Amino acid sequence: MSFGHWSPSPGSHTRSASDALLQSVDLAVAAEELGADGAYFRVHHFARQLGSPFPLLAAIGARTSRIEIGTAVIDMRYENPLYMAEDAGAADLISGGRLQLGISRGSPEQVIDGWRYFGYQPQEGQTDADMARGHAQVLLEVLRGEGFAQPSPRPMFPNPPGLLRPEPHSPGLRERIWWGAASRQTATWAAGLGLNLQSSTLISNESDKPFHLQQAEQIQAFRDAWQTAGHQREPRVSVSRSIFALTDDRDRAYFGRQNQDTDQIGFIDAQTQAIFGRTYAAEPDVLIQQLKEDEAIAAADTLLLTVPNQLGVDYNAHVIDSILTHVAPALGWR
Repeated sequence: MSFGHWSPSPGSHTRSASDALLQSVDLAVAAEELGADGAYFRVHHFARQLGSPFPLLAAIGARTSRIEIGTAVIDMRYENPLYMAEDAGAADLISGGRLQLGISRGSPEQVIDGWRYFGYQPQEGQTDADMARGHAQVLLEVLRGEGFAQPSPRPMFPNPPGLLRPEPHSPGLRERIWWGAASRQTATWAAGLGLNLQSSTLISNESDKPFHLQQAEQIQAFRDAWQTAGHQREPRVSVSRSIFALTDDRDRAYFGRQNQDTDQIGFIDAQTQAIFGRTYAAEPDVLIQQLKEDEAIAAADTLLLTVPNQLGVDYNAHVIDSILTHVAPALGWR
């Protein structure tokens, strides 16, 4: 999973938006060749990071044939749900049905109430989080593929019979939408709607337990709510982690002296205290033992590895390959 940063700072191999986009495609191709299962991207606005995801997802879909292609997450406060359904349908069809879209209320922003500049405003008595969930529910309804728009009696081109829907429609995409939940409450809400669950390295701090235990409890609350809702399919659950196997001098130089091997507590806004999960960086044998104790990883079915994209495609391919070769087999991930 890439944040898609770019910066002209010393040491950056990703110095422009063009670099970030083209290198993202190249890294996804490399990840598929190495045997990874997916390429996921963060979405942030008003920042030197990847913004509108669908051109990138479509390009990766055209260059790959097997891996999942997704987001973690799209901030729904900024989205027109109908236009998003068209973009997502096109990208999914280009990739042959491999799109996995993570959506959510979003994360702290670079600007104040950035969604206002995109033309969106919560209704009276609503919060921006309510607006995000409302946009998400409209998107989910549209992705069902049923017509709802009255056709013109004098269309430019012939219409199929009945009410019309946004096109192109991609069957099955509705079941490949994930909600990025920061709390047990939003995880439960997502389960009720039949959304898959994405849980990040940052969640609401809801007890005095370590991060991985709180996250495991969030996952269990989601699964319980899913069962109560009576959905007919099995949900998917992902967690993200920063994990680096120290196998050569480059790894040790970049990550061997990190002081992030414990959880961190902080505030993401004035009202919300969050807990940040630790970074794992160690020799492979040590790393394997550490990861065996992470209960949230054990509870999930999908692990998203954050990559330091500004260190370039070749080094990030090495990071991915090191996990696939030296760590994943011992943990039964492959």
